[in-house]
Amino acid sequence: MTAWISVLVQTPAHARIEPVLTYRHTEALPKGTLVRVPLGKRETLGVVWQDAAAESSGELDGNKVRDIAGVLDTVAPLGDAWQQLMRFTAQYYQRSLGEVALAALPPQLRDLSPQQMHRRLRKTARDAAKPAAIAHGALAPAGQAPSLTAEQAAAVTELSANVGPFLLFGATGSGKTEVYLHGVQTLLAQDPTAQALVMVPEINLTPQLEARFRERFTPLLGSSAVVSLHSGMTNPQRLSAWLSAHEGHARIVLGTRMAVFASIPKLRLIVVDEVHDPSYKSSEGARYSARDLAVFRGRLQGAKVVLGSATPSLESWYQSRPSDEGGRYQRLLMPARIGAQALELPLVRRVDMKHQARGAVFSVPLLDAIRACVARGEQSMVFLNRRGYAPVLHCADCGWKSECGHCSAYRVFHKQDRTLRCHHCGFTERVPRACPSCGNLDIAPLGKGTEQIEEQLEALLADVRRPHSVSAEFPDGAPVRVARIDADTTRLKGSLQSQLAAVHAGEVDVLVGTQMIAKGHDFRRITLVAAINPDGALFSSDFRAPERLFSLLMQAAGRAGRDAALGKGSEVWIQTFEPAHPLYAALKQYDYPAFAGSQLKERELAGMPPFSFQALVRAEARSQEVAQAFLHAARHSALQDMAGWDGWSQVLEHITLYSAVPMAIARVANVERAQMLVESPSRQALQHFLSGWHSVLHASRSLPECKGLLRWAIDVDPLAI
Repeated sequence: MTAWISVLVQTPAHARIEPVLTYRHTEALPKGTLVRVPLGKRETLGVVWQDAAAESSGELDGNKVRDIAGVLDTVAPLGDAWQQLMRFTAQYYQRSLGEVALAALPPQLRDLSPQQMHRRLRKTARDAAKPAAIAHGALAPAGQAPSLTAEQAAAVTELSANVGPFLLFGATGSGKTEVYLHGVQTLLAQDPTAQALVMVPEINLTPQLEARFRERFTPLLGSSAVVSLHSGMTNPQRLSAWLSAHEGHARIVLGTRMAVFASIPKLRLIVVDEVHDPSYKSSEGARYSARDLAVFRGRLQGAKVVLGSATPSLESWYQSRPSDEGGRYQRLLMPARIGAQALELPLVRRVDMKHQARGAVFSVPLLDAIRACVARGEQSMVFLNRRGYAPVLHCADCGWKSECGHCSAYRVFHKQDRTLRCHHCGFTERVPRACPSCGNLDIAPLGKGTEQIEEQLEALLADVRRPHSVSAEFPDGAPVRVARIDADTTRLKGSLQSQLAAVHAGEVDVLVGTQMIAKGHDFRRITLVAAINPDGALFSSDFRAPERLFSLLMQAAGRAGRDAALGKGSEVWIQTFEPAHPLYAALKQYDYPAFAGSQLKERELAGMPPFSFQALVRAEARSQEVAQAFLHAARHSALQDMAGWDGWSQVLEHITLYSAVPMAIARVANVERAQMLVESPSRQALQHFLSGWHSVLHASRSLPECKGLLRWAIDVDPLAI
């Protein structure tokens, strides 16, 4: 018997080839079965996309239908819920179904033969069988768990009693992670087959989260019950973790945004920690939001969803308003920090830099506070979200600046290796000895980066000595140690972990860094946090900039005073030229609800999200004219050529289609970029418009004026415009 099998494959992006192709096999295969199929001159991974074999009805030439090359029958078929998640993601984010579904699978899975997969699965099964005696034993709901505060206990009770989704709004240091741990432990105690997914926004936050979960659950479930999934793992590691989750051996899956697509058949709880973080939104491919997909997947699989943050996104906050006002999330409150002395939040001090010496990086009061902090044997953290030594080099004589020849941006001066480096395309050159334009030897840096902050602090604190030491390497009376953590100092594998370990061990007195150190870390000895020059976001053209700034400063402030013995008297210093700005006034009171309320009123008046819905169409070409010509042609077609389509005029009544404009950084790596905003007060209307417009965007690419267009993409619910 010969069966016709519909197989989902990863066709090229924007190709006119349908992602579901017909192949031939000796027998019918269950939907979700992984297969290897020929595609052109290569062999690729595919997923069977129908329950039963489809007989050819004459529209296919049987002689041209190719045979399936192999069946990975040792891997259980992918479930219906996973397939529905892929369909929704592809439809909502306007991407090919094959592109989304196959990209969600581990890279190594696409390369292994059925025989290799069989050997890999045997090893996974052996590893999972080792702790089987423990895994099938009783799992006490509160076993080995510390006692909860009243707020934590109330949150856990609400999680158990209600359906959700939940927004866990808790201050930094309020013990949200313990609520996650307790919720997972209660779930696993109730259901011996249940699985949980816990997500964090960045890879550098996974080691400490994994350590917490392994400490709690390894004695109860065995070492194979907790796995991680993120892009920093090797391909074999990712495949092993994915298979463990797919086969049900892993009870707890930890990961970044990509983990939302993992095959977890018995998923009953999803936790999205630091849900405000923009890292949950992908910036390439399907450009999906893992936060939104987590909520959708929870509804799909009947899993509870917990979104946790001290500064939720305004969309999440708006959705957690009372249900009688239309809210869809249940808000759980944890406003107090935990600790032996009921820790207070750090005192926020605003320094008016207009009253400081011109060009001063550190105000005199802040420098005195850092010195006093060192004298007490405590740690300080200085936060500046700009790496490098200076954002630009310039010549005062002729006005030359260190522009990148391939991008419409400046190359950043890195003093440590004496280079000018573009952070967009990677183009790097040695710093010139003289101005390339006029030969002036006096070229100077403009602006400040973390390298310069580190250098200046070392000079300003050169006369300060440590009062005591926790390490023989740094004896009493040793100079103050200033350390820097940013993308430049953590490029080597394991470097971030070693640097964080040094901070935790007390070997660092002053920590300098970017947003990498400002969120999620539990630094117990830091009692002072300082933000240097955060004013840029106050007047940005991006309407989300104030939200991001408030969130980042609140998260940075949360690193201070986390130890009960040191927390009293902890401080947050904000150096600003706008000390009276409402954002800083709300920050001083840690009043996120007031800040969110004012921002939501402004957005409602302006018709901005969450009171409207947006999509961006981005085009890249060899010239700005071609990129914009493509977008203008697509806009003209939507407004004019498609006017005769049934119901299209009704759709356009709810759509605002703006003109094409260059992107903020219009050229990257010699590629010109333009964008066009689509806006609607109705999500349904926006989706209807984008679905109908998709074929027009494909057709516009072949127009004569669009010759030279490289690629285009739709970004639904963009975070940056």
